[in-house]
Amino acid sequence: MADSSPHEPATDAPAPARPAGVWGALRRMPATLATVAVFLVAGIATGALWTPFTENPLFEVVAYGLPAFSEGRVWTAVTGVFFADHPFVYAFAIASFVGMAYLEFRRGTRTALAYFWVGQLFAVFAGALFLWLAAFAPWPWAIAEAAMLDVGPSGGTMACLTAAVCLLPQPWRVRALMLLIGYAAVSLFYWGQLADLEHAFAVILVLGVVRPLRIQRISLREQRQLAFVIMLAFGAISVLTTVVDTNGPFGHTEALQASLIDVAIDVGIALLVANGLRRGRMWAWALSIAWAAVNVLVGILLVVLLAAFDSDDGLVLDGDPSVTIASSALWLGFLVYLVWVRRAFRARRRATIGLAPATVDDAKEQLRAHGGGTLSWMTTWDDLVFARTSAGLVAYQRRAGVALALADPLGPAESRAESVREFISMSEHAGLAPCFFSAGEQTRAAVPEGWRSIIVADDTIVDLEGLQFTGKRWAVVRTSLNRANREEMDFRMTRWADESWGVRAQLRAISEQWVGDKDLPEMGFTLGTLDEAEDPEVRLALALAPNGDVDGFLSWLPVYGDDGIDGWTLDLMRRREGGFGPVMEFLIGSSARQFSDEGARIMSLSGAPLTHDYPEGAGMIADLSDKLSAALEPVYGFQSLHRFKSKFNPRYEQMYLLYRDEADLTRIGAALTRAFLPDATLRQFAGAGLELVRGGDD
Repeated sequence: MADSSPHEPATDAPAPARPAGVWGALRRMPATLATVAVFLVAGIATGALWTPFTENPLFEVVAYGLPAFSEGRVWTAVTGVFFADHPFVYAFAIASFVGMAYLEFRRGTRTALAYFWVGQLFAVFAGALFLWLAAFAPWPWAIAEAAMLDVGPSGGTMACLTAAVCLLPQPWRVRALMLLIGYAAVSLFYWGQLADLEHAFAVILVLGVVRPLRIQRISLREQRQLAFVIMLAFGAISVLTTVVDTNGPFGHTEALQASLIDVAIDVGIALLVANGLRRGRMWAWALSIAWAAVNVLVGILLVVLLAAFDSDDGLVLDGDPSVTIASSALWLGFLVYLVWVRRAFRARRRATIGLAPATVDDAKEQLRAHGGGTLSWMTTWDDLVFARTSAGLVAYQRRAGVALALADPLGPAESRAESVREFISMSEHAGLAPCFFSAGEQTRAAVPEGWRSIIVADDTIVDLEGLQFTGKRWAVVRTSLNRANREEMDFRMTRWADESWGVRAQLRAISEQWVGDKDLPEMGFTLGTLDEAEDPEVRLALALAPNGDVDGFLSWLPVYGDDGIDGWTLDLMRRREGGFGPVMEFLIGSSARQFSDEGARIMSLSGAPLTHDYPEGAGMIADLSDKLSAALEPVYGFQSLHRFKSKFNPRYEQMYLLYRDEADLTRIGAALTRAFLPDATLRQFAGAGLELVRGGDD
């Protein structure tokens, strides 16, 4: 991309139309608002909003549970919904209606009411039936909970929340469901109150009806993410069971019974292994398998010992073995999952992407044979490596755990979609987050369904066929050419190797002066330097004063088509201080005229970052892009550069950042920062930040 402007993300499409303000949204959820209103009115009328409702004589009349149903008070399954047992519970209960509100907003009032009431009634009656049957075991926990009464809408709100999560796009749907399931399982297994049992049944009901989980269909990356979350959950369980008492269906533990040092070590190991699982490392998978196997074997051993001995045989165990057995059951499920998705954990730290090695010469051969886009020649620059696919190449940098592909794949046009898919698969197998930077529409259409796209720039393209600088719209360019003629400025299209040592020295001096004015070092990735301009296939446009001085220069990268060079892309733009005023208009206009005479079809002035015109209501990213553009304008002049390029009456083609989902954006941001500024120090970043502050105050 021309000059040296950083590329901040911007959105590519307008967001869906929003309701007319907050009141418009609230009008679409009357059932939720009415239910919350009745809930609050009942709390105020009975005083439950400020005193424990369990102390109110009315509690025994309206509360639901096995004792109430045994006495024929079946209606309590409905009346108990509108109360909370303690005042502090009201805040959590009202917040839990967010799922019902979202469900009603998206699916309508009938659907929201159906999920709420069916979920609530199923959770209450299924919980009571389960406890009634389990109490015959006899099971001490079931006997104790069977005697309990409960109030509250949590069964219905949990069902609505689960159904609302099922409406989320992938991969957030599976992630959120795993969190819900994990919450329900941990709270039931380790605390096991009547409400926890009802929550579990509400989640089970919705999962059974909607069936949103298709683990075998999720991506390699999501299989790793689930393993990562589960391992973190085990670490959290270790902490929780140490700092608070637990009393679930499988026994109880006392706080601070275990050594805090042991717990800290376990948590540290869990974090280390979890990060390895997230990145698909084989060692993390093997260690998790061993860890899970040990926990499962301990549980089996305890079951055997308890079956072989009874308390009269002198068997002494430290703590309640039932809790250890429950944990072993969870580890068994994790062990089965790890074995099932074992192919997701084959990434090595420095795994090579590609079917076979490829070089810059291979990339140039692909460009000459099959053509490319306006940025494709940049894939031949240093710091880029190539992933060979079955029919082409993908140029990328490996930064911050990201496989950062530049522009579109190289190779036959009909095979580029397959190259996109193969690159994504190879990156994920290597434990890297794949993304494409400055890609075109063809690549955007080839990425998997569900991928996100953000416009990072508008490529400014001048069509050269039949180009004539006539008419009012070319007045500025025509004026600069006429002035250059009057001041006897000379234009020369050349190559680095064809110029004398003196001219080269002037080019270096102009470039060094330009770089020296910046707080950050010269940028890279899509922004070239004089090193790239030395390539024999890159052309230089020089503006020479009558005394032979170079007043400015451009570098032009070849754009290959099916039958040779189809056009040229602007890279460097440098001018001498105090030289010819409209030197850039003169250079670009003269270059366009020569390229047109040579038969070139297009001339790209490259991307204009952070200058895309977004429609009203385009969303948060568009708003952020506009703010960044305004803040960075004093330093980098994005809008000024965009206005300058508009003098040449270009058409615009959007260039995209393509990525899997928002969870990758932090890593991609770090990768792009290092790709553009690989040699910048923290002090230079801080200095640039201070420059931005000063510029913003002017």
